[in-house]
Amino acid sequence: MGFALSDMTVSSPAFENGGPIPRRHTAYGENISPALRWSGAPEGTRSFALICHDPDAPLVTPAGHHGYVHWVLYNIPGDVTELPEGIDPGKYTTGPNEQGETAYFGPRPPAGHGRHAYYFWLLALRREPDLEPGLDMRSLLRAVEGDLLGMNRLVGTYEQPAEG
Repeated sequence: MGFALSDMTVSSPAFENGGPIPRRHTAYGENISPALRWSGAPEGTRSFALICHDPDAPLVTPAGHHGYVHWVLYNIPGDVTELPEGIDPGKYTTGPNEQGETAYFGPRPPAGHGRHAYYFWLLALRREPDLEPGLDMRSLLRAVEGDLLGMNRLVGTYEQPAEG
């Protein structure tokens, strides 16, 4: 299939697709992950992976990648259709975010940098939830590429006003 959007839907009771992420879900607030829900997973889905990425972040890594990875969560069983707000980071397998932590790190654009978009990518996989712990976003994507059945995303925005 490759990395292309499918008919699966992803939503959150905390914000609309394309809408602002509440401050409580940002690093400026309580820094807790939003609740997420999904439906329409392709037949044969055995596990899910979730990535939250900010492509608007003014960051280029030494390897030439851009943006900021806020969350890497995987080995979510295929019968799961939602994550609660503030999910325990030990519930499923986590990989490192750009902070080097294996937990959710909420939006934190620099003050006055403008509105950033945060992509919560959900990947439906044909593989069992058996991936090794500690995969970063790029390692996870390489590991699951051949097992991808479908994917879609929920996009939220956040802007930290200029200090003044």
